[in-house]
Amino acid sequence: PTSTCCPASCAASPDPMSGTAPVAVLCGGVGAARFLRGLLDAIGPDAAGSVVAIVNVADDLVLHGLHISPDLDTVVYTLADRIDPGRGWGLADESWHAMAMLETLGGEAWFRLGDRDLGTHLHRTQRLSEGAALSEVTADIARSLGLTLQVLPVTDDRVRTMISTAAGELLSVQEYFVGRQLAVETQTVAFDGAAVATPAPGVLDALAEATTIVIAPSNPVVSIGPLLAIPEVRAVLESRRDRCVAVSPLVGGAALKGPAERLMREQGHEANAVGVAGLYAPVVSALVIDHADADDAPRIAALGVEPIDTDTIMADPDRARALALTTLDAWPRAVSS
Repeated sequence: PTSTCCPASCAASPDPMSGTAPVAVLCGGVGAARFLRGLLDAIGPDAAGSVVAIVNVADDLVLHGLHISPDLDTVVYTLADRIDPGRGWGLADESWHAMAMLETLGGEAWFRLGDRDLGTHLHRTQRLSEGAALSEVTADIARSLGLTLQVLPVTDDRVRTMISTAAGELLSVQEYFVGRQLAVETQTVAFDGAAVATPAPGVLDALAEATTIVIAPSNPVVSIGPLLAIPEVRAVLESRRDRCVAVSPLVGGAALKGPAERLMREQGHEANAVGVAGLYAPVVSALVIDHADADDAPRIAALGVEPIDTDTIMADPDRARALALTTLDAWPRAVSS
């Protein structure tokens, strides 16, 4: 990609490695949460306030009368060191008495909610019923759990990912993931409400002011897709493409967790780093890829996206931190190439 800034203006820009430059991260769930953990470790606790996590809400659902925000909760629980490490979602040291009673009564128990986790959903639902916006409630939850970075839902409006199957069914993303255990072939993926959704307060400012914008290693179709489907979000990303870098969630053509590879293939994209680059090319100038995908670098570069080859498998905190540092360093390499 060709640089859009002159050497003088680039030199005057804040150094993204300094730990004080503002960073905006577009997030799904588990992969994004692990990346954010590495990012905060990399920049240090004193700079956490410079990070804004902008999180998908198209996975949200209302169940048992409760408003559940899976991706928001995964991000907050992970960064608050309260996530269940085995499942990668929900709270650690959880109990399941409410679900057991629900099953006894013949209620819907396909979407598992632990007893402590229910407290979050009860609080969120109560606050929303009182007129608070989702962004306000999310800020309160994050603050109560000791977080100093900003965690923002991408919108306070209702946006839902809806999946049509080859059998003619229309499923919410949670019905597809959890209820059906991915055992259906997808035909189309749509983001109901995205075209008219307004970004939540602070989202556009964060994207406009960030020195580096990162698309976290999340599912490109159903985790990042809903964010890019909101017109004002996409427009600001396109206008700041030279400052935006993505991390590929695929390694060697496979997803480490979840159905990203399968969804990309079923939606007509190459299920590899080249396919990810193709999806993100209008909004990113660089793509961080794993060493296993180094051979794809020329094809990625041909799409106008600078490939950054590194280790993207966040198997431990040190590797997550190293990935975050490489990602923060990607934008000056991309705009100068």
